[in-house]
Amino acid sequence: MPEETPPPQQQTPPGETGAMAPEPRDEMRGWSGRDLLAGKVALVTGGDSGIGRAVCAAFAKEGADVALAYLAEDADAEHTAGLVEGEGRRCLLLRGDLAGAAHCAEVVERTVAELGRLDVLVNNVATQTPVGSPEEIDDEQWTHTFDVNIHSYFRVTRAALPHLGEGSAVINTSSINGLRGNKSLIDYSATKGAINALTYSLAQALVDRGIRVNCVAPGPVWTPLIPATMPEEKTESFGRQVPMGRPADPDEIAPSYVFFAATQLSSYYTGEVLAPIGGETLPG
Repeated sequence: MPEETPPPQQQTPPGETGAMAPEPRDEMRGWSGRDLLAGKVALVTGGDSGIGRAVCAAFAKEGADVALAYLAEDADAEHTAGLVEGEGRRCLLLRGDLAGAAHCAEVVERTVAELGRLDVLVNNVATQTPVGSPEEIDDEQWTHTFDVNIHSYFRVTRAALPHLGEGSAVINTSSINGLRGNKSLIDYSATKGAINALTYSLAQALVDRGIRVNCVAPGPVWTPLIPATMPEEKTESFGRQVPMGRPADPDEIAPSYVFFAATQLSSYYTGEVLAPIGGETLPG
């Protein structure tokens, strides 16, 4: 867990891990794999840093080859690839903007062409822009947030379906904000709520094919997205509101993805939303 409260800081979006203070724990150094994903190929969108990096590292430790889709953060992506390859697994870097429909199909096509198959899809890419009031959200921001956060999830999944089959898994990243909303992240929260509903719907639609669809909805997690999108002073108090009094590190969230990816652990789970939210409880 983080050993110190983050000091005030800010970065230019989309942010880089190396400029964060403290740097998050996101390499799964303490994780001992059990070959739960041996012989599998996973595609992780937004896999260069934060939760995505930790998921890539954990999957590699469990025996999977990994395709990593990312926007433009080359240094972070190459670092994550080094973690995967350090476990003796192959890593494919897929640079580009998943807000575009064509690139959503391309990352799937290249994964299958270069790694030979696709077994696990993690839809994880996200963007957010805090606002002071709903009127601050213009059409461009609203549309871009939806293109990245929810449209890419459906488009990448749709492209992946011909390559998925019995025993395959789709894992979506939602958020606590998709469960209870957030007054300063209105468009972001709306997309995260849509991800939950997409998860429920796809789970029902794909259960007969043996494809499980689940979702992880974390609370506050210390990733580059935070200093890159939040006002400098807010980073200092980030995560303090939860009962545990701190944000999670990505390493604390990634095991949820291993659980949903591994048939040995979650063969009877589909349509579930798992919420690691630091002790907060939700009504309903």
